Parts: sequence; C-alpha cells; structure tokens
Amino acid sequence: MTRDTSLFSGRPSELIGRQVAGYRIEREIGRGGMAVVYRARDLRLDRTVALKLLAPELARNDTFRRRFSHESRAAAAIDHPHIVPVFEAGETDGILYIAMRYVEGSDLRHLLDRQGPLPPATALRIAAQVASALDAAHEHGLVHRDVKPGNILVARGPDSDHPEHAYLTDFGLTKKSLSLTGVTSVGQFVGTLDYVAPEQISGKPVDARCDVYGFACVLYECLAGRPPFCRDDDMALLWAHQYDEPPPLTEARPDLAPSVDAVFATALAKNPENRHDSCLAFVADLRSAMAGGDREHAPTEVDLEAVDRPKEPTKDVPKADVPKAPPRWAEPVFGW
Repeated sequence: MTRDTSLFSGRPSELIGRQVAGYRIEREIGRGGMAVVYRARDLRLDRTVALKLLAPELARNDTFRRRFSHESRAAAAIDHPHIVPVFEAGETDGILYIAMRYVEGSDLRHLLDRQGPLPPATALRIAAQVASALDAAHEHGLVHRDVKPGNILVARGPDSDHPEHAYLTDFGLTKKSLSLTGVTSVGQFVGTLDYVAPEQISGKPVDARCDVYGFACVLYECLAGRPPFCRDDDMALLWAHQYDEPPPLTEARPDLAPSVDAVFATALAKNPENRHDSCLAFVADLRSAMAGGDREHAPTEVDLEAVDRPKEPTKDVPKADVPKAPPRWAEPVFGW
C-alpha cells in the first residue's frame, strides 16, 4: 500500500493540480492532525467540492478502515440543511478520502477571531441551526465529539431575515474511530481541549450530552469572546473542565439577563445527566432567558426544527403521499 507522505509533510503545494480519485486538487482550505481538506474539482460532474484526505497511516489500520466506511455511510444518510452533505467516500492509492459539498464562506473560528463576541441575535440564529444539525445526527446514532468553531461553517444566508446559513461538518470521521483503534496514544483522546466534555477526559462512555457540553462551550465563546475555561497549560484546562465551575457569562456580558447564567450552568454540568436532553432544548432555554423568561414567545423545539420530519402513513393517507428515501442512483458513492 503506497504511503503519500506529502499530505502531511508541510508542503501542500505538492498536491496542487494533481488528481486524486477523480478530483483535481486546487488549493488547501484546512488542516488538522489527521486530515487535510482541499478545494477540488470533480472532473466527472464538473463541480467544486471539499475533498478531505486522511493521514496515510489511518488507511493501514483495518479496524479504522471498517469504522470509517460504516460511519461515512451513516453521515451521508443524514439529509439535513445544516449538515454538509457527503458526496462520496472511499480509498485510492492507500489514502482514505471524503468528498463533500464545498461551502463558500468562512468558519465560525475565523468569524470570532475577526469580529470578537457576536451580538446575541446573531449567536442565537447560528446556534439554532447548529443545534438542529447536532440533534439530527444524534437521532441517527452519531455523536460528533469535537464540536468547535472550526467545524461550523458560516455562509451567506438567503435573505435579510436569514443573513447566515450555518453548516456542521467533520462527520465523515467521528472521533470514536480513532480512540477505539489505538491511533491515539494511551491516555489521550481526540477532541479540542477548549470544548471537551468531562466524561471524554475521564474516558467514560459518551452520548449526545457530550455534544451538548461542547456546543455550550462554543456558544459561550460566541457571546463572551472566550471559552468558559482559559488556563495556562493543558493539564490545568483538563482539570477545569472536570472540576471547576464555569464563570458566569454575565461577567463578560453584563448586558445579558442574569438568568442566562443558569442556562449555561445546566448545559455545562459536570454530570451529563444534569444537562439539557438535547441541543435544541438548550437553545430554547437560552433564548427564553435572553427574552426575560417569556417562554410564551420563546421558540419551542418544534419551532427550531430546520425541516419537518416525515410523518408515518395513516389509514387516511395513501403511502404514495409519504416522503420516500431517495432512489439508489441518487445516493452517495462509496468505494473500498
């Protein structure tokens, strides 16, 4: 199996102009410890895509390859307007890859670095979209485990009432894959320290409430301009996530209602059982607190749903009228 070390050699220009699995690479748009993302041209359909190439050593791990195949299919099965669609996934020349929709815009990390804390209305608009995406993934049995500003893309919205359109990305490779296959070293976990849940640090089983915690850290930073815990070294930061109480958000944003602090205290609870049951429930409580506790005019979880769920057929509704899954020819392509 060929190992293309140029992917992670620090010389991304070596791949510019090359073809990988039917895609011509145009430029690098993102990089992490285990993957590089490029803007590329789909030569078969003449469209621009985001092509994620995983580190070569991952393809040599048979357990990882199996999980990657399974989880890529699971991610592609989620049809949601705020999750970046997966077009194709597979392996070529010893490299695992995922082709996704290319989103013209920036990520939330760059937005926060450029603008600082967001106005509450902007933060809530983005939060509602990301929350609906996370909850949709949880309904499909996927836990993201690495919710962070860099994994939230923000594009221009369709009109002045919806100025932003947020996308959640990095679902083709869930972090459980790495930890279960020994790709990470003993005692480590995959995730970003500013947004990692206490149960991830201690190695306990995680579920959707792990994403509630990470999502709350992201939204805290959107409003405060910094994550809830800031420490001088990584060990102190890990300790803070496990044992320290988050500072009240109103210390950084005195313009917000004091009831906002209680909402974040719940979402950032050390015990997952004490957190909100869903990301949408957290956003609904936060919006209500910002509105002064007027839940009558606060959006419910149903109001915040980005798309209606298909209804089950009843005896009065012909089956032909019920939304169907796309035909096989319209499904994403997977080659292994």
